[in-house]
Amino acid sequence: MKTPSLAVVALLATAGSAMAAGSHAGGHGHGEAGMMAIGTPGKAADVSRTVTITMKEQDDGGMVFEPASLAISEGETLRLKFVNKGELDHEFVMDVHHGIMEHKALMERFPEMEHDDPNAIRLAPGATGEIVWTFAKAGDFGFACLIPGHYDSGMRGDISVSH
Repeated sequence: MKTPSLAVVALLATAGSAMAAGSHAGGHGHGEAGMMAIGTPGKAADVSRTVTITMKEQDDGGMVFEPASLAISEGETLRLKFVNKGELDHEFVMDVHHGIMEHKALMERFPEMEHDDPNAIRLAPGATGEIVWTFAKAGDFGFACLIPGHYDSGMRGDISVSH
């Protein structure tokens, strides 16, 4: 049986009872035309630079993204290239901080959840991938691996989008 998608899980969770933290579907701060608070999927033709982000475990048991912070200009479109150099699956989810925490709680309840969100990617060991994203609004945002246990092992970072 195929694992339900994030959207299906969010709908099922909200249909049965209201969650104290709100539904995952509302956690991204979607506004006009599907834009999230952190921005919107970008177009390859608009990419101004490429940032490579490595996902991996450390010898001490910690898990990290390298780099662990990104500084971006408002309106900038980046190609985020990902390399999983670890021995475990890892994911990258970027959002407003409270959206990340809501998603983390949902992942803890449904650890096999599949994602098809444009602001996220999951990679098997040795795999690569990319997200092209336009950071449309200034603000402080975050990114994390929300596979249960990974965030708590240090796999998170900050995105600062300046005017």
